[in-house]
This record gives sequence, C-alpha cells and structure tokens, in this order.
Amino acid sequence: MTVITETARPVPVSRGYRFELVKLFAAWRVRLLVLACWIAPALFVAVVSEQSSLPVDTLFGRWMNATGWAGPLVMLGFAGTYALPLLTSVVAGDVFASEDRLGTWRHLLVAVRSTRRIFAAKALAGLSVLVVLVAGMAVSSAVGGVLAAGNRPLVGLDGHLLTSGDAAVRVLLAWVCVFAPTLALGAIGLLGSVVWGRSPMGLLLPAVVALVLALAQLLPLPVAVRLALPSYAFIAWNGLFTDPAQLGPLLIAVGVSLAWAVVASALAYLLFVRRDFTNPAHDGSGRRALTIGVLPLVALLAATAGIVAVATPATGSGIELDKVQRSVATAFAHLYRLQAGQLNRPDVTEEQLAATAACTKGDGLVEPDGPGNDWRCVVSWHLPGIDATGQAIYQLDITSDGRYVADGDGPKEVNGYFQVRTPAGDQPNPLWQFDGNVELLTTTKG
Repeated sequence: MTVITETARPVPVSRGYRFELVKLFAAWRVRLLVLACWIAPALFVAVVSEQSSLPVDTLFGRWMNATGWAGPLVMLGFAGTYALPLLTSVVAGDVFASEDRLGTWRHLLVAVRSTRRIFAAKALAGLSVLVVLVAGMAVSSAVGGVLAAGNRPLVGLDGHLLTSGDAAVRVLLAWVCVFAPTLALGAIGLLGSVVWGRSPMGLLLPAVVALVLALAQLLPLPVAVRLALPSYAFIAWNGLFTDPAQLGPLLIAVGVSLAWAVVASALAYLLFVRRDFTNPAHDGSGRRALTIGVLPLVALLAATAGIVAVATPATGSGIELDKVQRSVATAFAHLYRLQAGQLNRPDVTEEQLAATAACTKGDGLVEPDGPGNDWRCVVSWHLPGIDATGQAIYQLDITSDGRYVADGDGPKEVNGYFQVRTPAGDQPNPLWQFDGNVELLTTTKG
C-alpha cells in the first residue's frame, strides 16, 4: 500500500492579514482609539472655534473662528507633536509584543507556518489601523471646523488669501504628508516590539523617539541635519500654505521619513525571521539585536544629512536676513490688502504698495541670522498718489524651524489692536499680529 503525504502549505498573507486585523480591532484600547479619533477632534475644533479666546500661539489658531479650515490645521499640529506618536506606540509598538506576553507564538506558527508571512500580516494590519486613526482625525476635525466656522477662505502663512476650495485641497495634502513620518514612527514601533519582546520598552519606543526628535527640532541645528530628521514632515507641511508653495523642504522631509520607514521595517523583519521561537522564555533579542537596530538608523541619519547638505544650498540655520525681510514684506503686503478690503478702503495691488522690510536682530548688536525673539523689522510701503512713505514696526519671534510671529508695534492705526467687522463677525486687525514662515532652503519652487 502506498502512503501519500502532502506537505502543508503556509497560510496566504491575505488570510493572515484578516486574522491580525480582527485581533487588533477586537482589543478594547484600539476600538476606543478609533472612536476617539473619529469624534473627539470634531468636538474640540467646534468648541474652540466658538470661543472668544483662541489658541493664537498655535499655527492657524488665530483664524479658528474665521474659517473652518483653520481647525484641522491646529489639530494637525497637535497630532504631530502628541497624538500620532502615542497612537503608533499603542498600535505598532505592541503588535509583536502581545504574542510574547500571551505566549501564543507556538500556536501562530503552527497555524501560519511561515515567519515571513506572519511579519507581513502583522505589519500590514498595524498600518491599516494607523490609516484609520489618522483619517479619522483629519475628517473629524475638518467636519467640526466647517460646521462651526463655515466654509470660508483661509489666510496663508504669507498673508495671501486662499479660497475655500484651495484651502480644502491644501489641508487634505497636509494630512496626507504626515502619513510619512507616522509610517516612520510605526516602523520604529515594529522594531522595538521585535527587539524587546514582552518588555514595555518596545511599546514606549515610538513615543520616546518622537519626544527626542521634537526636542532636537527646538535646537539651533544646521538645516541639513534638521531636514534629515524623520519628524520634520510633521512641520514641513507649513510650506503648502505659502504662494508659491515651499515644496523643497516638504519633499525632502517626506522622502527622509519614507526612508526611515523602509529601513526600520527591514531591520525588524530581519530580526524577526532570525528569532529562535523554540525558547519559551524569550524576552527580547538582546543587546546585539539592539545594536543592530540602532546603528543602521544612526548611519541613515548621517547619510541623509550628508545628501541634503550636498544636494541643496542649505547652510547654517537657514534663517537669514534676506529671507526674513522678504517674508515679512510679502506677508505685510498681502495682509494690507485684506485690511483695506475689510475697512472699505480703495484696493491696491502688492506691486503698487512695493512693500519692503528692514530688519535687525538684538538691536543691531548681533549678526542678523538664526532664530530668536529679538528680531525687529520696519516695513515701508507706498500708496498711489501719496508721496509720503508709510512705515510700521514689528517685533518678531522666530523659532528654529523658521516659523515666526510678527507683533505690531505701531503706528496704532496701522498695526495696533482694534476690531474689524467681517462676514465672519468682528475680527482683530489682520496687521496686528500674524504668523509667517521663513523657508530654510535658499530657493522656492512651487
């Protein structure tokens, strides 16, 4: 009698993916996060948009009761700093460690019969959950903002007015761009989950890395190093809201984030498929695996910083006198036209105004470059048919990433505080305080 034996085939990745997806959404913490991401942003944006005191220290916060498209951008700034690192920790940082805590690797291997397919299924399931969470925050905050403040035009970071349709498209692009650094943190979470096993360090790794990167962004780093950090795309979306758009830093930041996502995922994969699953007491891959996981990422940071430094004309902090003066003058000219329309004054073009800015730093006692809250700019402009030159003074606080807040310091009738009646209700004088952005790279191509 002939005995026919049939070799068991590994389970397809699609079936493993569905199984992992069901496991993730069955966890109460994941379901709670999904519910929170799809509801809480709308409530937050709607409530804040109705307040008289707005978060003016947050980018686009001063426009939250003027247009519904400011709310999603305020939420995006909060998400990039706090929410998304925590979400990646809960999802990606636990996707492998949960099997170690429950001791279910043996059963999973018997069922799937392929470590490679297990890794692919878990990684894709974690990515899918992150997509649902990020999409929920974007949609929820946009709906809450539009319902509370209306589908109105948005003032960009250079003072020009974006139509409601243009603002909607750019808000969508901004949220799409932050998928790249979210993927990078997610891949780091996968790596930590593989390296540390049941240890809580794997769960905390994405949040810790995000905190370190956020602190690094506050330092006066060379622009090449700043653009090489995988978290810079959480900030670089600001360039979408200028005209022309500052796409150079954004594209570099997205590319760097995707490179980190690929390298970290590859390292996690290599460590996972080489793991000895016959040891039930396995508690992480040890010091050697930690070294293997860290050194390539450090090398990637050095390599990307070197490539950015060679491929772009970026030098120093990227915040230079000419850039600051050009940015302030451009924003003032756009906002002057906005103010003229709100006050029912004759319209003038930016070319007619011919606005210029003369800036100093530290009362002229220090070199005028780099971040600081000691910048002072005098803006000059001309009106058609008037020989006298108008002038206005601004105090600037420029952060290390190029964002600044210009605070009007006279004359009062130009950039002082007073209320202006608009279709959205009474609003502060647009020339009183405004946000701006200095592009860290030398050239702008939109």
